[in-house]
Amino acid sequence: MNTDLPFLILHHSPQNNLNEFIHRFGSRFHLIDPLLPSFSAADANLSRILVCVGLEPVNPSTLDRFPSIQCVIGTTAGIDHIDTGECHRRGIKVTNAGIAFSEDVADYAIGLLIDVLRRISASQRYIRSASWPVKGDYPLGSTLGGKRIGIIGLGSIGSMIATRLESFGCIISYSSRTDKSKTNYTYFKSVDNLVRNCDILIACCSLTSETHHIINRETMMLLGKEGIVINVGRGGLVNEKALVEALVKGELGGAGLDVYEEEPIVSRELFELDNVVLSPHCAAFTPEGTEMILDVVGTNIEAFLANKPLLSEVKYA
Repeated sequence: MNTDLPFLILHHSPQNNLNEFIHRFGSRFHLIDPLLPSFSAADANLSRILVCVGLEPVNPSTLDRFPSIQCVIGTTAGIDHIDTGECHRRGIKVTNAGIAFSEDVADYAIGLLIDVLRRISASQRYIRSASWPVKGDYPLGSTLGGKRIGIIGLGSIGSMIATRLESFGCIISYSSRTDKSKTNYTYFKSVDNLVRNCDILIACCSLTSETHHIINRETMMLLGKEGIVINVGRGGLVNEKALVEALVKGELGGAGLDVYEEEPIVSRELFELDNVVLSPHCAAFTPEGTEMILDVVGTNIEAFLANKPLLSEVKYA
């Protein structure tokens, strides 16, 4: 072991593949994997940095286990799995993925929306089941152009979604913590007022105590039978039980979901609905996006060790 290298804890679940991290950082840092039999608490106490790979929770017990930590490097855009309040109390810096995943998530949101509207996945199932020769033409989908789109959260992802939708001739409005005065989109402070002025609702904001179930039964009833919900943020933004009920009863027009409340468990009632497109929380992940997040992680680590400003530090409220 080269003790001259800085120590780095990789905090992760057993399902995470660390090969990319090992390949990128193995020669520059002494990597500590708490899940290996060779794990040494003494080595961990030499690390000031904890890299949170994926959505593994960072809570008070995590921080108690690694008391030398001064910086938590996140690898996701959302940080609801990191107890930022506890980190703040302990004087620990926190970073996230910044805009590394924003373009890929924005592309994916548009893909989900087009799939729901044009029934691409459903029509493929129709063909694969040999129904076309027997039942005739599949029902028509709906065009995207001219639709009124409401975006919850106009950060980097929401802004990129809006830009893409503009090219389709959509009418964009949004709800966010603050009015983004530099945009030409219509701002609604209240999500209910936003919903009253849109056909499609896209959730891409951070999950907090304030945004938990920000899309609820009342929201869905305001959207109505032709309304569509797209969620590429976090599962907890949508009341999944209410969503399932509204879709099954035909009170909502459709949904495109990449995230769920109890991942990887997904409500089975959604499986049978042709107006629902499901994706296993992969909107952010491409080989190109992985390279970008590794760049962000590396830059944040180097900046912290050099006592320089972090590239994507999360500022405490």
